[in-house]
Amino acid sequence: MSDAVHSHDHHDDHHDEGAHGSFGSYMIGFGLSVILTAIPFWLVMTGALGDPKLTGIVIVAFAAVQVVVHMIYFLHMNTRVEGGWSFMAMALTLVLVVIVLAGSTWVMYHMNNNMMPHAAMDMTGEMSVGHDMSTMANMSEMP
Repeated sequence: MSDAVHSHDHHDDHHDEGAHGSFGSYMIGFGLSVILTAIPFWLVMTGALGDPKLTGIVIVAFAAVQVVVHMIYFLHMNTRVEGGWSFMAMALTLVLVVIVLAGSTWVMYHMNNNMMPHAAMDMTGEMSVGHDMSTMANMSEMP
């Protein structure tokens, strides 16, 4: 009868393989998430860095770090869980995050440069003083 009890005890051991967070680890993750959100918000609202491009790069870096914090503290991804496959999923996620962040930044940059006529046209759509039609023709040749 004791063998049946022991076999049942070993059956429940598979739940211990996955990493489960404690209240303290969730609070650390939450605190880091708040900090990693508040700092970029402060940088944008105060213009502390002065250069919009540098601010954008810093925000993208904070976003990437925040994704890693979420994967570690909330999704419990590490090298010990599931024989390392969880870590491989994290690596794939990091690659996809880099592709998405870089691609989104690239698209927004080029849409801003190629779609906006900037100073060549005023708000009514008419050409402003000092610009001729050759300026508009050159704008269509932009990459």
